[in-house]
This record gives sequence, structure tokens and C-alpha cells, in this order.
Amino acid sequence: MVLRESDSELDRGASAPDFALTGTDGETYSLDSFADHDALLVVFTCNHCPYAKAKFAFLNELAADYDDCAVVGINPNANPEYPDDDFDSMVALVDDGTIAYDAYLYDETQDVARAYGAVCTPDPFLFARDGDEWTLAYHGRLDDALDPETEPTEFYAREAIESVLAGDRVDLPDRPSRGCSIKWVAA
Repeated sequence: MVLRESDSELDRGASAPDFALTGTDGETYSLDSFADHDALLVVFTCNHCPYAKAKFAFLNELAADYDDCAVVGINPNANPEYPDDDFDSMVALVDDGTIAYDAYLYDETQDVARAYGAVCTPDPFLFARDGDEWTLAYHGRLDDALDPETEPTEFYAREAIESVLAGDRVDLPDRPSRGCSIKWVAA
């Protein structure tokens, strides 16, 4: 495990890079798949990282609590050296209820993670619906717990989602997320 902090190429107000990724249900998803929502939380995550696993329950809560915000996990760890992150393992986590997001998608080429500038798991990006586009409203930590064993006391993602859904600007600063480095495949 290599600890990393996020530092995206995307600035607030930037458009979300589109994608076409396979979900654990076998369907292909794009940004348009979530067009009936007012907010979209894209979290680059995986199955094995302790930092990512520590946020599964919180992300499930967000998905359950906000009908107008889609919570989408994207697993970019398509690296044969990390078999716990393979697609079948993703399906198993959804089937057993460990992950209950609106969608859990596989970034098999790692191109989507590169387009977003994601570097660690979890690495969350919150977008607001702006006409036909998704624009970045917040990129940063889900909460104030920097280590997997720590219980959070402040829930930044919840606050940011509520601001977006109210039509307000997110006043939170973009704080780097912390987690395991994405397991890039050598080109």
C-alpha cells in the first residue's frame, strides 16, 4: 500500500469528463445515465484498500439518503497484481450488500481515472447539474477521518451534497483525500 493524497487536474466549475463503463449489473453507464439527478458524487475507489473500505458504509448512507444525488463508485484498479480488485470481486461486494451505491463501475483501461486526475482510493468528485452538463462543485475528503481506524466527526461530502441540492455554492475548501495509490498498469 502506498499512501497518496489527491490533487486533481479538475478545478471547480470544470466539466466532468464523460465515460462509458461497465457496472456490476452488466449495464454500460455514462454521465447521461445519471441525468435525472441534480448532483453526482463520483468516487474512485476499490475493493481492497483499507481507506476505501472504511468509507463503504458512509457512501451507502449517502446513496440511501439523497434521491437527487447519484453515488457512483469507479474502480480503476484493473491490475492483475491486485486480484481482490477484479470485476468478479466487485460484483460479489454488491451482491452481498457491502456496496449499495447507485452504480459500481469498472475502469478497465484506467482512462477515466486519468481523465479525472484521480490518484488514490477513495478520491471523491462532486458534480452539480448545470443544464446538460455536470460541473465540479467539490473535490476532496468525504469526512474528517484521515485514517481507516478513526471515527469521523465532520461529514464534508454530506455538507457539499446538501449545498448542491439547495442550489448553493459549496463553501468547503477542497481538502485532499487520502488513501491507497491507484494501482496503475505499466504502459
